[in-house]
Amino acid sequence: MIKKKVSFDLSVYDSIEELEAGDKELMQRAVISRKNAYAPYSGFNVGAAVLLENGEIITGNNQENAAYPSGLCAERVAVFYAGANYPGVKIKAIAITAASKNYIVDTAAAPCGDCRQAISEYEAKQQSPIALFLMGETGKILKCNAIADILPLAFSSSFLS
Repeated sequence: MIKKKVSFDLSVYDSIEELEAGDKELMQRAVISRKNAYAPYSGFNVGAAVLLENGEIITGNNQENAAYPSGLCAERVAVFYAGANYPGVKIKAIAITAASKNYIVDTAAAPCGDCRQAISEYEAKQQSPIALFLMGETGKILKCNAIADILPLAFSSSFLS
């Protein structure tokens, strides 16, 4: 048996004010989008903002449904919109933020497994990393340099050949 360790670099910012101007704007757009989320069942609002290589910023928020599996996460709303309306334009970064109607979210909210897989598909398709900026309602902001960092054993098209 061989044991291997998987690790990655993570940047931690104390507040949104520490981010570079472009990254700060991206997170601010995610916060605005979060406020428009449709989350009447969970009370957990998530906003995402996707920065495209051409400078466009696409936003999305979670959309719940009484039939729970029929809803969609903020990240996939934004990424799928970008893919449908800007085909061939690379995604450079995604900012994600979450807040609850029931408590203060003071830790960074990471994408769920379905969203990680969907973002991973785009990272593989464009053959370049997608940076992630993760934030709660308050607290520190985490930056991952690529979705592959937080999904190191991703399922990919290589399994389908």
